[in-house]
Amino acid sequence: MWKSPLSERGHFGMGQNQNNCRKIIFALSFIVAIIRAGSVLLVVARQKGGNFMSKQLVNLRNRLSRDRNRITYFLDFIDEQGKRQRLSLGHSNKRLAEKQRAEKEHELLRGVVTPESMKLSKFMEDSLTKTGKQIRQSSKIEYERAMNHFIDAVGNIDYQFVTHRHGEHFLQYALDKGWSKATVKKRLREISRFFQVAVLRGQLDENPLRNVKAPKAPKKNIRIYSLDECRRMLKTATEYKGQDGLNWALLITLALTTGMRKSEILNVVWDDIDFEKMTIDVQAKKETEYTWQWDVKDSDYRTLPLTEQVTQVLADLQTNYPACHPYVLIPPARYDRIQHLRRQGKWDTVSARLKIVNNFTRQFSEILKLAAVKHGTFHDLRRTALSNLIAEGISEYHVMKIAGHAKFSTTHEFYLEVTGDVLSQTRKAVEKGLVQNLAHIWHAPHSEEVSVKNKAS
Repeated sequence: MWKSPLSERGHFGMGQNQNNCRKIIFALSFIVAIIRAGSVLLVVARQKGGNFMSKQLVNLRNRLSRDRNRITYFLDFIDEQGKRQRLSLGHSNKRLAEKQRAEKEHELLRGVVTPESMKLSKFMEDSLTKTGKQIRQSSKIEYERAMNHFIDAVGNIDYQFVTHRHGEHFLQYALDKGWSKATVKKRLREISRFFQVAVLRGQLDENPLRNVKAPKAPKKNIRIYSLDECRRMLKTATEYKGQDGLNWALLITLALTTGMRKSEILNVVWDDIDFEKMTIDVQAKKETEYTWQWDVKDSDYRTLPLTEQVTQVLADLQTNYPACHPYVLIPPARYDRIQHLRRQGKWDTVSARLKIVNNFTRQFSEILKLAAVKHGTFHDLRRTALSNLIAEGISEYHVMKIAGHAKFSTTHEFYLEVTGDVLSQTRKAVEKGLVQNLAHIWHAPHSEEVSVKNKAS
């Protein structure tokens, strides 16, 4: 039977289309089956603890802490350089850990290069190394001590995962240790500075401790020596035979007349004194054969006036001093000992501030006791000098400059006290003004009571 070519082509075309449809349907069914199987495997893996999660870029792990009382989460991942990294999160909050895992994975997916992961101990070392000589060595020691206390409180965790909560935990840790509120406030400020510098260097987006409120420390009374106490101290100092032959009378005199710090006075060399102009320069010292490195606190240089009597005492002292000893207040025997320590490599900038005179505080306390002065410190001589300048009419700005402070708030908060003269003048002003006009009011009841008693008698 003859068939039309058209019908054959039509039959053939229809068969081909059906075969293609079947192939497409089979392929789609296969894909759907794979997706369903994958979903089931994912659910099972999550239920069994995450075996399937090893395919993730960042894995969340946990382990027992050293005291075995809690678990600590950490992240396990391969970084942009193909190296395996293990990042401790430093806490046991699972919800927060999951969030941090997701954030880390999102960063890796985007190809974001995050700052280098560092423990707090390494972060501290890196920060101080980058700071270099921008701050004094003694200040570095203070910052290092503060951060070590912070590590003791919160653990040696990654600096990028420090939070506000860690700052509050440190406050409680410090207070439980019995620290004063002023000390806690100072240490918190030093720790927070590390993170603030990290923000400036692009290592952090924000300072995690910026909103941690330090405890309010009560303001201490500023100790000011009276004129009579100063006289007794100087009289006792002229007769005091202390260790190493230190000239305590001149030391106390310079503190009272210039307001210089202890380390500033002890590091004065003869070249700092201008006998004609009757001035003394407070300036840093370089490391040389005869002098050791010493840095001035807050300011680099300032010139202070000397009285005629003090200038004469210094001139007389210079005539009796060996030419090879450049320091004014350091006895020759002690200077030779320091030079020996320098040759042995046992002297640094911290020593130049704290170890020039052995048992300095103990010797000064003996002078106070012999002079019948109840309590005080050598630094109170500086406070006495600066408060006296204010009482004599020197402007607050000039007192700040003479003190060598970077800002007046330091001068005002820690050094200036209301003197007896100011109290007396204030009392006279009050009596002259309000008291004369109001006295009849608060004395009236007393007068009426007296008159009633007289009538009764």
